[in-house]
Amino acid sequence: MIPDVDTSPRPAALLPAPARRTLLRGGLVGAMTVGGAPLTAAPASATPAPRKPARPATASEALRELAAGNRRWRTFRERHPDETPSVRQSLTQGQHPFAVVLGCIDSRVPPELVFDQGLGDLMTVRTAGEVLDEAVLGSVAYGVLELGIPLVVVLGHQSCGAVRAAVEADLSGERLPAHIQYLADRIRPFIDRTKEGDARVDATVDANVLAVRSLLAAEPDLAARITAGELAVVGARYELTTQAVHRID
Repeated sequence: MIPDVDTSPRPAALLPAPARRTLLRGGLVGAMTVGGAPLTAAPASATPAPRKPARPATASEALRELAAGNRRWRTFRERHPDETPSVRQSLTQGQHPFAVVLGCIDSRVPPELVFDQGLGDLMTVRTAGEVLDEAVLGSVAYGVLELGIPLVVVLGHQSCGAVRAAVEADLSGERLPAHIQYLADRIRPFIDRTKEGDARVDATVDANVLAVRSLLAAEPDLAARITAGELAVVGARYELTTQAVHRID
């Protein structure tokens, strides 16, 4: 279970230009079309969507919701919420996710499933080993600064292949193919060389999560939100063997 929030301040000014903000806000709400016709259209007689429970408005509330969802997941009591026709129709008018999850691309760790959340609940960004680049930073900043999301979770996981590749390349001195070396280069500074074998990989998973968490929290615009008590950036880890998510500090 994810524990309480750590709102300690840390600090890259990623605010998009005002005009670009307006464009993004408008564009994300527009209906998608194929050949000029909407992909989906609500029937004219559609009834209004029922009122949903209030979304988490603070980091603490968001953490509690994620912890409850992960508890359902690991005890095989998933609800698969927010997938009904009425919810889908309501989301054509906008989105109000309550957390950003920066996770790994690993197919075994989809955030919406491990936290038992549905459409419009989470804004997810996924890269191998949770590696940061400008696109990732901008995506996280968009969720926080434009959508007012109060929580960012950096989610690592047990047996991360990207971390293992970085550790093994560091030991062998061999370069990895194509752009995979880029990932290893970003993870290498956080390798825990006090451990050996699988223990080194496992410890580096945690160290990498903490480092990425610190880098995000050090972004000036995010740090300002943290200082104001409007945002928490936390590290967490998913265990493949138990399906549990726990906080990393």
